[in-house]
This record gives sequence, C-alpha cells and structure tokens, in this order.
Amino acid sequence: MAIVFIPAEDKSIHDERGIRAELATVGVDYERWDLSRVSADASAEEVLAAYAVEIDDMKRSGGYRTADVIDVNPETPGLDAMLSKFDREHTHSEDEVRFILAGSGVFFLNAKDGRVLSVEVRPGDMIRVPSGTAHWFTLCNDRRIRAIRWFQDTKGWTPEYTESGVDAGYQPICFGPEYLGARANTTISA
Repeated sequence: MAIVFIPAEDKSIHDERGIRAELATVGVDYERWDLSRVSADASAEEVLAAYAVEIDDMKRSGGYRTADVIDVNPETPGLDAMLSKFDREHTHSEDEVRFILAGSGVFFLNAKDGRVLSVEVRPGDMIRVPSGTAHWFTLCNDRRIRAIRWFQDTKGWTPEYTESGVDAGYQPICFGPEYLGARANTTISA
C-alpha cells in the first residue's frame, strides 16, 4: 500500500482511507486494485487482458484512448536519462494514471496550497494525477517499476517543466522498513 508523507507537517499516512482522503484534497485519485489476476512474470499482453474491464472503465471515465504496460528495471537501457526527464517539477497537459504491478516509486506533489506531499506507490496502488498538477517522480532504491499506464493522447505526454526549483528541496527517498522504524513515533493514521 502507498504511503503519503507531508514533510512540512512531519505527517505520514499509511491506511487506505486516510491516503485516499488526503490525496483527494489535492485532486489526486487513489485506489487499491487486486494483484492476484496475473503472475509476476506475466507478459504485457497477459496483464492488459487480465485487467481489460478496468482498463476500459478507465478509458470511458477519463477519456483515455490507449493503455500499455511499462516495465523499468536497473538493466533498462538509458534508465538514468529516462528518469532525469521526470525528477524535476513539471506538469502535463493530460492526466498521469498508473496502476503499479511491481516495484515502487515516489510522486512528489506540489499542492496549490503550498504543501508538498510525497506518495510512495507500491504494487496494487492505482493513482491518477490530474493534468496541470505540479509534480515530479523518481524510482525507489530497487530502481524497478512495472505499471499499466493510460493516455488521452495516443502519442503519450511530455513534461512541461515549471523551473520553480521546489523539487531541489526534497530528497528522492522511499519509505522502506528502515525509514518507517526511524519515524514510528510520528506516524499518523486517519
């Protein structure tokens, strides 16, 4: 399950209901989806077939025209260059929608109210970051993520950098067990 952390408030949220409620305050949708339909080594075609109903529902409700499976790992050619496109604050002209199948990463959201929220997404998490939302993304230490992605434009999207510099003040950390143990006394569950 995802973990939301709000550094300025020294607040972390670990339960599904609390995560959904907090992310809704900044316009981000969050759900948990079942992972038992496909094996970890299922092909992209098998994944898309197993989640066809949900994919089609998302297409209808969000105006998405296509979906695919991205699979990134430490051996992915050009990984550092790929990640460097998204680890600075940017927006997109369309939604960024992901259902995480494997691995983990962090979305940093620069909310219009001035707060920055980090959301570590993990397998089973479905997140929709609306178009125009200032954010950036990085992988966790395992440098692995596999996800279904939805696109409104069949060409995909490109980042529109804000050049605000906000992203420079936040470490690309993930909230693994060692992090949670160190912060146990500040954990907040809604």
